[in-house]
Amino acid sequence: MSYDHDHDHDGGMYMPPGSSMPDGSMNSTSTDMGMMMHMTFYWGKDVLILFSGWPERSLGMYILALFFVFLLGFAVEVLSISPQLVGSNSMAALLIQACVYVVRMAVAYMVMLSVMSFNLGVFIVAVAGHGAGFLLLKARALAAANRADSPVPSAGISSKV
Repeated sequence: MSYDHDHDHDGGMYMPPGSSMPDGSMNSTSTDMGMMMHMTFYWGKDVLILFSGWPERSLGMYILALFFVFLLGFAVEVLSISPQLVGSNSMAALLIQACVYVVRMAVAYMVMLSVMSFNLGVFIVAVAGHGAGFLLLKARALAAANRADSPVPSAGISSKV
């Protein structure tokens, strides 16, 4: 049995409303129009990211969605720094760290689900967001290390007599 008529030439599979894939494994969640479920990377602004109907096939909304995915990737990296709570109750500190971890994992899964749209633009901005967040954190750590290694200026007071 062949299902060649269900595949397009862009690496995707057309999913009419209410139908299932040829092997019956997944149901389409499309309501009033068919949707293209891509199985390979593709370019284009017509993409479904995280929520039904978003970014609504407009270039402006697509750019906003890309910016949102970039921020999500950036946030994953920023949230990877555990808060250093000095002098506080150890149970409270543990609870705060656990909450930050839960938020970080939720955001990381949102990035993963966004990338699963197989849109190259979404993939590129997700990776760029992770890279920018990592770069910011490492630059701040390097600046802090350089401040710790440099001698403290004596505010213009000379030790020479």
